[in-house]
Amino acid sequence: MWSLKAWQGRFVDRALPAGERLRAYAGWCDAVEGNTTFYATPARETVASWAAQTSPSFRFVVKLPKTVTHERRLTDVDLGAFWHAMEPLGPRAHAYWIQLPGSFGPGDLSVLETFLRRLPAHLPYAVEVRHRDFFAEPGPLQAVLEKAGAEWIPFDTTKFFAHPPTSDAERDAWTKKPRMPLRTTAVTGRPIIRYLGRDDPAATVAGWQPWVPIVAGWLREGRSPTVFLHTPDNADAPSLARQFHDDVRAILPSLQPLPTPAPLASPDEPPTLF
Repeated sequence: MWSLKAWQGRFVDRALPAGERLRAYAGWCDAVEGNTTFYATPARETVASWAAQTSPSFRFVVKLPKTVTHERRLTDVDLGAFWHAMEPLGPRAHAYWIQLPGSFGPGDLSVLETFLRRLPAHLPYAVEVRHRDFFAEPGPLQAVLEKAGAEWIPFDTTKFFAHPPTSDAERDAWTKKPRMPLRTTAVTGRPIIRYLGRDDPAATVAGWQPWVPIVAGWLREGRSPTVFLHTPDNADAPSLARQFHDDVRAILPSLQPLPTPAPLASPDEPPTLF
């Protein structure tokens, strides 16, 4: 996600065409969740434009299509067209994100193991599960992921569900987001966190504090974590992501700063073609 309407005029110039907004977003954050691929595989040319707008060090965590994960549930699938479309990302593909439905439980673990074994071995993978039994007894799933070299993505919604919703966006998220147990263990050298805060930025910042020393610890261990920060309306997400990064740098000054965003055009400045 890099083209939220609420970001235009705040983080991205209003005059920018859709095909240039990722470049502007990459001035704020150096990673993005590729959620659109869940609904449809984009044209290879579209993916090539994503690569052209970002540096080789930019990170895409790209979700596998729902036809694979939710409809066919990892069985009898052909990902040839998907891999062909994603190839232009090259090193930017930090992980291919296998998000499984809440009905996919420990009884399906052998299906996941077989699926992971059949994937191209040279690509990185990360799995997000939403069945609570995996968290009650994490050992079997962690063993499968370790064998495949795949990461386990936690979706931390604990702070969001700690208090009743207070806005329309929070009420909507209350009915749609999963209530997942907290998990803070990395499986590989490339851990990925998804965190959901509140519409109130102060509450979001307070909720992520336990993650700051965890992420700093992973960095000290030589791991390369990626953190995605969400709020119900995501209006402040880019600035909040930079604030989280600054919080980690406060206890780990050797962490490199994020890129400097390009200045926005003045709202009084007329749009130009060139």
